[in-house]
Amino acid sequence: MVHFYVKVDGLLTEIQHPEPGCWVNIKPPFSTDEMEKTSVQFEIPLDFLLDSLDVDERSRFEVEDDCRLILINAPILNTSEEENDAIYITVPIGIIISPEHVFTITTADNPVLNKFIENKVRNFDPSDAMFFLIQLLEQNVYRFLTCLKKLDLRRNLIERELYHASRNKELKQLLSIEKSLVYILNSLSANDLLMMKMKRVDFLSIRSEEEKMDLFEDIIIDNGQALEMANVYSNILSGTMDTYASIISNNMNVTIHRLTLVTIFLAVPTLIASFFGMNVPLPLSKSPFALPVIIVFATSVSFLLSWIIQRKRFF
Repeated sequence: MVHFYVKVDGLLTEIQHPEPGCWVNIKPPFSTDEMEKTSVQFEIPLDFLLDSLDVDERSRFEVEDDCRLILINAPILNTSEEENDAIYITVPIGIIISPEHVFTITTADNPVLNKFIENKVRNFDPSDAMFFLIQLLEQNVYRFLTCLKKLDLRRNLIERELYHASRNKELKQLLSIEKSLVYILNSLSANDLLMMKMKRVDFLSIRSEEEKMDLFEDIIIDNGQALEMANVYSNILSGTMDTYASIISNNMNVTIHRLTLVTIFLAVPTLIASFFGMNVPLPLSKSPFALPVIIVFATSVSFLLSWIIQRKRFF
């Protein structure tokens, strides 16, 4: 579906037909005919549109004729119902700048673009294509930071649960968080390289505009900070997973230790009772105090064995 937006009285408004300086937002559902029609109508390369729909496409920029393509990766909530899947995944946002319009295209409903549509971004004007692009990059970094904070909060809550019980459910949730951090780390790294290259070659042609250039440099710094945060959270989570694996192994050893002791203590009275239960002449076989004596003897041997084990620290 293709939607057209312009700024009217300070608010973003959807219009029915395109006009110069409008924002063209293309979102699901898609059709090949619609893509081809849009490509011909606005004279933009069809490859720019199709590449933006490839979920495995890396962040990059490209120029063809008078059109510029910038592909950035953005985090979205994973809609998969599988228990072990990542909580957040990343998908590309294609930003195409033509002489008259700015196009955005993505494969899923994206919170970054929704903020613009819902008029939640200040000083946004689609007619200023380069500033619009910078604001998109800025909101995308903020989205990454928000996702990272939510993942870290969720990790803390799961850790508290694991303090009381080591269950598979919590460990699977930690695995989902770890997968999310892998997606986010790779995307932040790719976006960081993209923006550094854009700055080096002045892809946005803003080197002479101090305000825009300063904002763009701030975004690169924020993206670097988000990348460092993701690395820290990933390292903490890896350490947490290793620690709980050791805790679970230690708990199992303690349980086996206790079961072994119980088995030893039960084996001694069983052995003595079996010995005196044989159908052959044995000591105390004629005595009326045989049963109490055997019980006292078996109990004494068990306690003696327990004392020796603790004294020698065999377990």
